Amino acid sequence: MAGVVRQPIDLSALELFISQNVPIIKLPLDVKQFGFGQSNPTYLLTDSGGERFVMRKKPPGTLLSKTAHRVEREYRIIHALEQTDVPVPKAICLCEDEDVIGTAFYIMEFLDGRIFVHPAFPDVSPKERNEMWHDAIRTLAKFHRINPKSIGMDDFGRSFGFYDRQIATFKTISKTQAQAIDADTKIPVGELQGFDEMVEFFDNKPAQPKDRTTFVHGDYKIDNVVFHKTEPRVIGVLDWEMATIGHPLSDFCNLTAPFVSAGVSPGASKLQPDVVEGLPSRGDCIRWYSEVAGWGPMPDLPWGDTFYMFRCSIIMQGIAARYALRQASSERASDYSERMRPSAVSAWESVKRMKEEQKAKL
Repeated sequence: MAGVVRQPIDLSALELFISQNVPIIKLPLDVKQFGFGQSNPTYLLTDSGGERFVMRKKPPGTLLSKTAHRVEREYRIIHALEQTDVPVPKAICLCEDEDVIGTAFYIMEFLDGRIFVHPAFPDVSPKERNEMWHDAIRTLAKFHRINPKSIGMDDFGRSFGFYDRQIATFKTISKTQAQAIDADTKIPVGELQGFDEMVEFFDNKPAQPKDRTTFVHGDYKIDNVVFHKTEPRVIGVLDWEMATIGHPLSDFCNLTAPFVSAGVSPGASKLQPDVVEGLPSRGDCIRWYSEVAGWGPMPDLPWGDTFYMFRCSIIMQGIAARYALRQASSERASDYSERMRPSAVSAWESVKRMKEEQKAKL
């Protein structure tokens, strides 16, 4: 789970900060780095008493995007959610002073549970598999049900135009990412196939889903959920870097994408409920979500699924760009960068199919 530190930190400076600000952590520290974390380097801190904590920091160097890697926002949202029924790690401290270890960082509780990389939940019973998916869906719906104002977070994002903002942001980010030059080969990452045409399609407001306003996690998926060690229930949701206020459809499509396509993970296969015993259908997920969230995503799924694929290709391009600049924090960054172009092609093909379907209806 956690091992060699691939991106070193100034341990002496970190321990000095902790000694002055976080008395519950007993020095000295043992530091290891998690293998996951495509964007923000994530470390396991074990104190002298054997207590474990997790530290998330921004990557080193000049960052490609000012809107990404915002660990301050991660800290704020999980701290606010502590007063709700959405399970999150306890937020312990935030350091925005870049002079301490070179970037902003925060420390949170370590959740001693199970993290599953594959959404088919291998090596669990069919009954447990079904209930784990049910609780992951239920947890997302509970999160979407929270009124941001009720926990002092109404300024966490705009209450309208979520997909318009996403499209505008992706246009800027993708162009920047395309220009990143590999440190060794000197070859730029390059643009995504059909990018301008896809932007034009999604920018068509009459075809967009009707605006809704809820919290949005931004990357809610099975491997960002921690399950109890022995029970099929969620004990914490991780990786809140892209959280904001927006349209809940984006989170639902992100979570249930493995039922539709191979998704964003290299080598991942499409989930097949008729093959894997206990695996729910996507229809089950829609029903479970609607029962708790109070609205049903079904009418907007074709558009939402296609936008999800478009978004994935840009995320992979971002990982490819960070890998080119040698800023990528995950051990699997090169795998994701290789998936960038095939993912963009899949998104472009889906957009073309939707355009043809729209023409046929005229």
